[in-house]
Amino acid sequence: MTDLGASAPWPPAPITTDRLVLRESQARDRAAFVDLLSSPEVNTYLGGPQPRDALERDMPEVPGRRSGLFVVDFAGTMIGQVILTRNSGHLPQAEGRVELGYLFLPSAWGRGYATEACEAALAWFDSTHPGEPVVLATQTANAPSMRLAARLGFEEVERFVAYDAEQCFALRPPRRRT
Repeated sequence: MTDLGASAPWPPAPITTDRLVLRESQARDRAAFVDLLSSPEVNTYLGGPQPRDALERDMPEVPGRRSGLFVVDFAGTMIGQVILTRNSGHLPQAEGRVELGYLFLPSAWGRGYATEACEAALAWFDSTHPGEPVVLATQTANAPSMRLAARLGFEEVERFVAYDAEQCFALRPPRRRT
């Protein structure tokens, strides 16, 4: 994985929306990272949860501290993460492009937090990388993720099978500064 490039120094100042703060990871987020990555519900379409005991043992004191990873904070508590990654290596279709990913704790589902957080992260990306498209991939069986992608302006490019499931690869056309 590579970072987002020199045009986007990391970390940016925290991004504030009406209800959320997108910020760099802190030590106080460690328990929420463990909950997120070990949750069977969160990881249903991502190959399954990671073992909780291994996460608690091996996770660094300040997890998720890398270029492109925003902690989504609601009322002082981490509820999820939004990730912008270039060259994650998991899909040939995404090679050389920036890919959007998102994970939210089940307690945050259905309240519009993912839309709000992803819109804020994408607006930041558009301001630092004008004219660059963003891609994403999600299982077609993950109906909430498919709806979120459409709300965010992603257009389906192709469907394919990977990880024993049908996937949707989608593109968000480039946005330019106005």
